[in-house]
Amino acid sequence: MPDIPWSTPTAPAPGAEVHVMASRFETATLIGAVRFFLKSPGIIRQMRRAPGAHGVALRARVLRRTFLTLSAWEDRDALYRFARSEPHRSSSRAAAAYMKESVFTQWTVPATELPLGWDEAERRLAAQQADR
Repeated sequence: MPDIPWSTPTAPAPGAEVHVMASRFETATLIGAVRFFLKSPGIIRQMRRAPGAHGVALRARVLRRTFLTLSAWEDRDALYRFARSEPHRSSSRAAAAYMKESVFTQWTVPATELPLGWDEAERRLAAQQADR
């Protein structure tokens, strides 16, 4: 399945530090993966309009039932405001019913490091998962 490549909704201020969040989701079934994938474009559109969003990408491996997200935000509060807003809020609650595993990690980087690549996100997610 195609990935949704990095996009930059709003450029960060020069010299800013940005808050980054990466997630890894594994669904319990292939049907759950298809449901997750079908909801993804709407959530990505929401992120692209969210105040304080500086970047977003999705890596979809539907047949493996695995999805990675990567996003950059003005600050942690901007990320949390987005997470509590619709449709993300209700979609994430509904996804819990067919989710096998979820891993999240957050860190900060200088804005000059945007756009972010997947290598660092995957390394941090693996470390977070190992720490459980």
